[in-house]
Amino acid sequence: MGNQMSPPQQINIELGEKEAEGIYSNLAIITHSPAEFVIDFTRVLPGVPKAKVHARIITTPQHAKLLLNALKDNIEKYEKTFGEIKIHGEPTTGGFGFQPLPTGDKVH
Repeated sequence: MGNQMSPPQQINIELGEKEAEGIYSNLAIITHSPAEFVIDFTRVLPGVPKAKVHARIITTPQHAKLLLNALKDNIEKYEKTFGEIKIHGEPTTGGFGFQPLPTGDKVH
């Protein structure tokens, strides 16, 4: 009986009124160090040369990878229900929005 798994812990999560409204973002800037990942969420508007960070998430590398896996899982479920999410090959006008780096480029 030494290897019995305990049931998962249940967590009550409180969602405040302000947080429930959410924040729209069309640009995320991701940086990392050996100890953490930092994700800054902002939004870029046409004709506005300045963008403000509306939320910053700082997390461990392990939690960043778990977030990646959770996003992949949810995108797969979404596409099974609603169809494939199309990613256009060319950047949007002005190069704004969430975009992958060109092949071979790495951010350090």
